[in-house]
Amino acid sequence: MHKTRLALLIMLAGTLAACGESSTLQVSDGTGPSPQLPEPNKTLIPTVNIAPAIGWPEGVKPTAAAGTQVAAFAEGLDHPRWLYVLPNGDVLVAETNAPPKPDDSKGIRGWVMEKVMGRAGAGVPSPNRITLLRDADHDGVAETRTVFLENLNSPFGMTLVGNDLYVADSDKLLRFPYQAGETAIKAAGTKVVDLPGGPLNHHWTKNVIASKDGSKLYVSVGSNSNVGENGLEAEQGRAAIWEVDRASGQQRIFASGLRNPNGMAWEPQSGKLWTAVNERDEIGSDLVPDYITSVKDGGFYGWPFSYYGQHVDVRVTPQNLDLVAKAIVPDYAVGPHTASLGLTFAEGSKLPAPLSNGAFIGQHGSWNRKPHSGYKVIFVPFEAGQPKGQPVDVLTGFLDKDENAMGRPVGVVIDQQGDLLVADDVGNKVWRVSAAQ
Repeated sequence: MHKTRLALLIMLAGTLAACGESSTLQVSDGTGPSPQLPEPNKTLIPTVNIAPAIGWPEGVKPTAAAGTQVAAFAEGLDHPRWLYVLPNGDVLVAETNAPPKPDDSKGIRGWVMEKVMGRAGAGVPSPNRITLLRDADHDGVAETRTVFLENLNSPFGMTLVGNDLYVADSDKLLRFPYQAGETAIKAAGTKVVDLPGGPLNHHWTKNVIASKDGSKLYVSVGSNSNVGENGLEAEQGRAAIWEVDRASGQQRIFASGLRNPNGMAWEPQSGKLWTAVNERDEIGSDLVPDYITSVKDGGFYGWPFSYYGQHVDVRVTPQNLDLVAKAIVPDYAVGPHTASLGLTFAEGSKLPAPLSNGAFIGQHGSWNRKPHSGYKVIFVPFEAGQPKGQPVDVLTGFLDKDENAMGRPVGVVIDQQGDLLVADDVGNKVWRVSAAQ
């Protein structure tokens, strides 16, 4: 089809979506341990409600929660998405975006989605590097910036075990030698294991964390579609968290049915693995809530056959009702289409109550909901290892009065000073949230 006709189709889609489908519930209705789940509302043309990416005007910044303040820890970065704090306090930031994936943009739908993501700020080339930020004088601003690793392939997750630094590229897990205090690694990485990639690599971000004893690595791998429309054969090893044995490199599926798990963290009281998951699109502004959940060894969480337990998604054929019957209900919903990516617990945080026991979540923001959802950092209080109560807004104000995205929060981490760092891949900054002075 000629691109002019496709452009008209996009305009028509926006017009029809604006007229024909919008939320009837509040984001808070799709939040908590028992979210409201209305009937699916699958329209002929999906809701497309993009917050155009414009970046931060001079002197403007997000709004911090009461009792806290926010300032830029680092600026002028190139699409920073994920963060990791080394034992000496240095901060690693993955400057990254999607790898080439030509099969993902084939057809009318693929072409339209490519334009949608580009307008939302996700269309820039990937810098393919990890940058080191150092705040040696502890004034809250990184005065040292060096290229730590380069020539990667859309890197995302990072974790250090001993002197081994692991980096999750979009198609493989790599290991690099690291010495404390060094500001660059020149040695070539060693491949630990291949990860699902290729010319069709729909959810390309791969994260990695280590078990507490360092013997195992856990790698998150997103699905290759929204709800299996590219065929279930394209989903082999995907929509899952892998367990990789460090010594042997052997891997297995630890948990499955997780459409797009990104953030992973160990809950400090229970010791359980938790993850933040982006759920499916295109069945209405109020479905399906994204969620955070503890992850059970061998657990199945529904995708693509069902959502939130046994709620069958009739778009998926063939169905698998035996698996649906085993689908685990997630622990806690964090709102529909919020694109909740970042996850870290408050362990080590010096932020004031009520931000002292629970999970921080970076919500990248919606494109398939009217009105918008996400575009903020929230905090979910925990008690005895489980979510307790309603979320608290930590950072807001990422959208301007015209619903443009000045920034989009992604990775979140507690730094060595006990402050919260937030990667902003549209604002090209790392924000630092600290207790108000």
